[in-house]
Amino acid sequence: MENNETYTKLINFLDQNSAQYRLIDHQPEGRTEVVSPMRGNKLSQAAKCIVVMVKVGKKETKYILGVVPGDARINLNALKEMFNGTYISFATPEIAEKLAGSVSGTILPFSFNPELELIVDPLLLENEEIFFNAARLDRSMALKTGSYKELAKPRLENIAQYPQPTSQ
Repeated sequence: MENNETYTKLINFLDQNSAQYRLIDHQPEGRTEVVSPMRGNKLSQAAKCIVVMVKVGKKETKYILGVVPGDARINLNALKEMFNGTYISFATPEIAEKLAGSVSGTILPFSFNPELELIVDPLLLENEEIFFNAARLDRSMALKTGSYKELAKPRLENIAQYPQPTSQ
């Protein structure tokens, strides 16, 4: 899937709303832990974007775009409880890419699709800037958190999960 359309939509949206951002070109890479050093950001500043499917009852399926700091995992149980879901899983790559409009590893922390509900962990927004692949594997964006909150209007919920430190 070519994601120039989603990239262009993002840039136009940010420019029309006078968002403060900068673009960072790098080697093609979509894994947060690998791309963050290339961009020069801490993992905790990276917006890790994951599309999740929640079954609510027998008939309804919801898709959520969960965004957590790059050093965290998404807490599926918290999301499942939030929606009183009967089942939760990561969306298939095909569904995630279709809903997000870009390939895995480049999913934006914005939802341009009404079928995809955006939920962001507030810990991510403690950073002055957030970093994410800009719907491309070879280009990332550093976006001022204030601009992000104002434009994405995310639902804020505690959905980040940190691995328990192992005791020595």
